[in-house]
Amino acid sequence: MTETTPLNDASTVGDIAPIENSPLRVLVAKRLRDAIVNGRLKPGTPLVETALAQQMNVSRAPIREAIQILENDGLVETIAYKGKRVKPLTPREVEEIYSLRETFEVMAARRIIEKKAPVTSLRDACTSMQRAADAGDREALIAADEAFHRSLIKSSDHDLLLATWGNLYLRIHQIMSLRRSDKRDLTEIAANHPPIVDALEAGDEERAVELISIHTRNLEDFNPELIAGTG
Repeated sequence: MTETTPLNDASTVGDIAPIENSPLRVLVAKRLRDAIVNGRLKPGTPLVETALAQQMNVSRAPIREAIQILENDGLVETIAYKGKRVKPLTPREVEEIYSLRETFEVMAARRIIEKKAPVTSLRDACTSMQRAADAGDREALIAADEAFHRSLIKSSDHDLLLATWGNLYLRIHQIMSLRRSDKRDLTEIAANHPPIVDALEAGDEERAVELISIHTRNLEDFNPELIAGTG
């Protein structure tokens, strides 16, 4: 007698992703968030509900709700009697964002060394960055850089640190995207990361902390007022 597999056996469909049915406000928020952090909607840009609704072919309600989500993310602000706009960057905010990033990443590095956590995901991100640099693809390099730093935080095995990092990196990504027209060599950017992984793998805490600090303090070519275009 031939055996048959039950229709409800999860093993028959285990590699098929579930269908996502996200609310429209969430989809609109993601589209706008991507435009902000990728630099297409620059700091200071007004967010006019009517214009966005027409452009995105939706009603004003999900636009309004999506903008509120982004305001909670810290990417949008309300100006009295004027409405909503992409939140401008100030020199103080840039300094605070990067100093907090340094604090987070140094903490993560120390935990990785303490726990002797594997660094495979960091090596993979380094490979992706080098591949993007070789191809001259700045956007792919930014994406790989984001994967590197998220892996650094994730590898520390600290849930609250990872959750807090999510919102912080929205602003870091935005700054990186707004700097993407700079003249820095992509190969040089990619080359900054493998030594960090080497130090982590070797358990050299002093060297890892030094490299991370140097990496996160590299702000000399960044002018937030020029990029924002508004105060």
